[in-house]
Amino acid sequence: MENVIWINGSHKEDTRIFDSEFEVDEWARALYPDFVAYLSEQTNVGYATPDQKVINYLTSLFPEWADNINLKVDVCTGKTEINGQIIYKIWTVICNLERNS
Repeated sequence: MENVIWINGSHKEDTRIFDSEFEVDEWARALYPDFVAYLSEQTNVGYATPDQKVINYLTSLFPEWADNINLKVDVCTGKTEINGQIIYKIWTVICNLERNS
């Protein structure tokens, strides 16, 4: 998790546990501009949330978003406990520093 820019903390929804799959899908997709801004600079980016459903959605979205800008990434996940609450994490690891053709 070295050299990862964590984008959580700038939205009130970052600590929310969503009620429905629709809300999770909408929220995960709304994070696109935040992630692509860093990925386009070939910077690893991550997100942390108490809602594992968000992480599950981002797991499939990250490679798609990277592919849209001709970048290959590995997606890593983990979890940690903070003050008795499980926080789920997801982050990218850029596979190469050269853009694919």
